[in-house]
Amino acid sequence: MPTLAPYPFTEIEPRWQAAWAKADSFRAAQPGQPGSEKPKKYILDMFPYPSGSGLHVGHLEGYTATDIVARYWRMKGYNVLHPMGWDAFGLPAEQHAVQTGTHPRVTTAKNIANFKRQIQAMGFSYDWSREIDTTDPKYFRWTQWIFLKLYEKGLAYVAEAPVWYCPALGTVLANEEILNTPDGPQSERGNHPVERRPMRQWMLKITAYAERLLQDLDLLDWPESLKEMQRNWIGKSEGAEVDFLVDGTDQKIPVYTTRPDTLFGATYVVLSPEHPSVPSLTSPEQQLAVEAYRKSSASKSDLDRTDLAKTKTGVPLGVFAINPVNGDKIPIWIADYVLASYGTGAVMAVPAHDERDFAFAETFKLPIRFVVQPPQNHKPGICFSGEGVNFNSAFLDGKQTSEAKKEVVRWLEKNDKGRPQIRYKLRDWLFSRQRYWGEPFPIAWRGDCHESLSEQDLPLTLPEMADYQPSPSGEPPLSKAVAWRTMPDGRMRETNTMPQWAGSCWYYLRFCDAQNTQSLCGADAEKYWMSQGGVDLYVGGAEHAVLHLLYARFWHKVLFDLKIVSHPEPFRRLVNQGIILGEDNRKMSKSVGNVVNPDEVIAEHGADALRVFEMFMGPLEQMKPWSSKGMEGAVRFLARVWRLICEETESGNWIDSPSLTDANPDPETVRALAKTTAKVTEDIENLQMNTAISALMILVNHLTGLPKRPKKAVLQLSRLLAPFAPHLAEEVWSRLGGKGLVSLSEWPTFKSEDLMDTTVELPIQINSKVRGKIVVAPSATREEIEAVVRNHPDLSAWSSGKKIEKIIIVPGRIVNCICP
Repeated sequence: MPTLAPYPFTEIEPRWQAAWAKADSFRAAQPGQPGSEKPKKYILDMFPYPSGSGLHVGHLEGYTATDIVARYWRMKGYNVLHPMGWDAFGLPAEQHAVQTGTHPRVTTAKNIANFKRQIQAMGFSYDWSREIDTTDPKYFRWTQWIFLKLYEKGLAYVAEAPVWYCPALGTVLANEEILNTPDGPQSERGNHPVERRPMRQWMLKITAYAERLLQDLDLLDWPESLKEMQRNWIGKSEGAEVDFLVDGTDQKIPVYTTRPDTLFGATYVVLSPEHPSVPSLTSPEQQLAVEAYRKSSASKSDLDRTDLAKTKTGVPLGVFAINPVNGDKIPIWIADYVLASYGTGAVMAVPAHDERDFAFAETFKLPIRFVVQPPQNHKPGICFSGEGVNFNSAFLDGKQTSEAKKEVVRWLEKNDKGRPQIRYKLRDWLFSRQRYWGEPFPIAWRGDCHESLSEQDLPLTLPEMADYQPSPSGEPPLSKAVAWRTMPDGRMRETNTMPQWAGSCWYYLRFCDAQNTQSLCGADAEKYWMSQGGVDLYVGGAEHAVLHLLYARFWHKVLFDLKIVSHPEPFRRLVNQGIILGEDNRKMSKSVGNVVNPDEVIAEHGADALRVFEMFMGPLEQMKPWSSKGMEGAVRFLARVWRLICEETESGNWIDSPSLTDANPDPETVRALAKTTAKVTEDIENLQMNTAISALMILVNHLTGLPKRPKKAVLQLSRLLAPFAPHLAEEVWSRLGGKGLVSLSEWPTFKSEDLMDTTVELPIQINSKVRGKIVVAPSATREEIEAVVRNHPDLSAWSSGKKIEKIIIVPGRIVNCICP
């Protein structure tokens, strides 16, 4: 006798994938095309970087969830845009090119082909006619066009910036790409040493949009925790800019503080090591010490420098500043816990009321002056950073913190020693990379002056090169392409390239109108697909919770101001999927050896089983470990669905089940179908896929237990199953005579009265202890329930023969009989 196979997924899945492709089943209708009269839904995944290692099961979690949602809304009668593409510029392909000489374009194309194969094996309902690749000149032409618009608006500029440079990778890295290690800061990719270097960089003035980026978070249906991360990154604060005069000179050091009420407690001033005034302020006696300190701090990351647990370091400049409110002469220091990128790069140090200043003052025995009264239970001599009442503060004495802030700012303004100010932690976006494999800037240089290329010059493509290695000095690889770099009129092309973020800032717009050769997205298409607040559902990893979303929102607002888009925000609803860990509860990693390859899982169990299992593991947003045993459970569930319609002969062939009937479902089955339909409908819209699958399992159990299974009931099950396990659902639908594709059929409905149970079970208590139960109609009145109880043949046994004096009834809940 042959081994019993769970169900023939190896035959079923390729067949239906081919059928969907042949029918072009998931193509979304553009405005004016048949189908565009339907309401729209735009369901989007954060598109992947096509790495050499291929997809892993973590990618597939989010893709499966969005595919379920897209399939559901399609069956609900919506015109659904569900696209996929490739965020394909990036450092790994360039590093591979440096090591092997293979052009990054070749590596990228190979990786994309592999990713696409894996994605298509899952049966996702993407509209492949809209596939985009950020390295395609037809795409990055519009990335360059958007840059020109930023340039024209004065939002792109050149600056000398202290940046992290990695000699081994030959490029500038963002702060987020730096790791703090015991051996010093290193690159996240490759763990190479990095150093600080001043380099000429292109910057984007995202700070000009800081307030709008903050305020418009209120328009979004995003998790509050994610909004808070964005708020913290933008970092709005209200305070004052205070001028400290350098003793014996006319030079002023502007200092930003959010606690101007503590100004009388300022006992020294600290500049960041990178502050431009440090060389001119340093006394001759301190020059060697200051230069040595500046050099050592250049090798530290911002995170390392601001770590509260670290011992504070610093060097005095040998000069003094004048405290503007009391005339005290206070020393000026440099210390790396002050960052050039925040505020003015200088702080007034109030050690009595700031933890870092306190630690610094303790280390270097600097004065600590309390000016805000701490509560009575506060330990004397310890820093108090809270609010309270001022003392030792002249005209601020006796004032609460909020009033003291206002009063001192008024005084500073009146005496021309300061002014109120709003500041943001958000810094302008460092937008250039010293790499080959990125979008070239549409910029030319004439001497020291830069100017834009014309739109007719786009796309500006990369030259073919044999050597992708940057120069040791940090000059980009494109600086070696002399013929490309030198223009006929003598101008020189920009040799930096854009960061990988550039292509991912606007790809959701290109999906709306991917074939348009005249604009990045036609007005009609944009208004149709981006209506009602933009993308209806955007799903991706939490690692993009700040930067990608912030950058995309910034670009979108610029395009909104240019009247290219019709709504100020791109992503109405956003969900972060949780990480799938290895079976050992550790993050999946090649080095650890716990990566689960979806190719192997699909070969062994099928794509439908993988889809069902990933959704059944737990809530979408939660972190959860992979489980091989859990995978087997998903296979068993789908095998039970299959066996509703088929059974296997002794020769190993599948035949129609003799248990199927054309008869109508009985009332209990009608009720089970209605309850499941209601539950699955609600759960999909709330992204509670795990509980939706639980409801489907309960329904399958019910249908399995029937001696005769109505085809109508199994057909309805196949429609409910279609978003989750579409291949099997199509096979069931087809075998039972369903018309067309189940993926394009109507989502099932139900009657509200079918949700009602025909009977309910009520526990019977005797003196509050459960002794039995009765079955009554849900609509039974108190009188009818009491009659059933008093006439029940077991009542005497329940009450041990005692007389029932009183019956307390909670309809639909419980009956309590009171005996003496």
